Amino acid sequence: MQIKIQRWLSLVFVVVALVTGACSTQEAGSQSSTNSSTAATTSTPVAQASSSQLSTLPRLEGKATVVLKVNGSPITIEVNGTDAPVTAGNFVDLVQRDVYDGLVFHRVVREPQPFVVQGGDPQGKDPSFPVEGLGTGSFIDPDTSQARYVPLEIKPEGAAEPIYSKTLEKAGVSKPPVLRHTRGAVAMARSSPPDSASSQFYIALTELPFLDGSYAVFGYVTEGMDVVDKIQQGDRIESAEVTKGIENLKKPQTSS
Repeated sequence: MQIKIQRWLSLVFVVVALVTGACSTQEAGSQSSTNSSTAATTSTPVAQASSSQLSTLPRLEGKATVVLKVNGSPITIEVNGTDAPVTAGNFVDLVQRDVYDGLVFHRVVREPQPFVVQGGDPQGKDPSFPVEGLGTGSFIDPDTSQARYVPLEIKPEGAAEPIYSKTLEKAGVSKPPVLRHTRGAVAMARSSPPDSASSQFYIALTELPFLDGSYAVFGYVTEGMDVVDKIQQGDRIESAEVTKGIENLKKPQTSS
């Protein structure tokens, strides 16, 4: 019984680590500990995604392949725009913009049991920015000078379209998501509001079924999990490149 309680407490700890480490405008303004960032972005996440908001975000219509180079070795990710078009489109668009080049894996959780490696905070581009202070940054769209947030996007099994802005539990859906947290799953980190994901992502080091339906998986590592397993806090993404499927990225048209 004691072992079961310890395991439950461990799961609570790692989930809290994921949530508080995600990009959050609200948290960035309120945190004051040495582990928080003093930088704040310029807008707050909307409460729920609308069709007009979705139309302003890039989409991936199909699949794409992204290769991250870390410690001189490649990590190949198959990005799934078929089942997570907005989340996948955001990631591929940021890769194409070179946003991830040079960014840090600021959170690596392997104890008390394997959990995730997390990176993608744009503040990490500055080599003088302390790694322990990362976790609150968002991508600032140069076209708007505002932080870009993407809605929580989860497609249940058997559904024609994803559900937006709600966890499956909040949406009253009992079916599991199509894209699950198996080992090597790549998903968006976020803070408490469901539509607070921006650029930070994590890679699952093991199966994490308790996150299914609450966080948006958008792809899987197909090669290089041995590289992921060796990532340490402070390691950088040397480069990120779309090697296949860039033609599937559809960017919103801007009015002139």
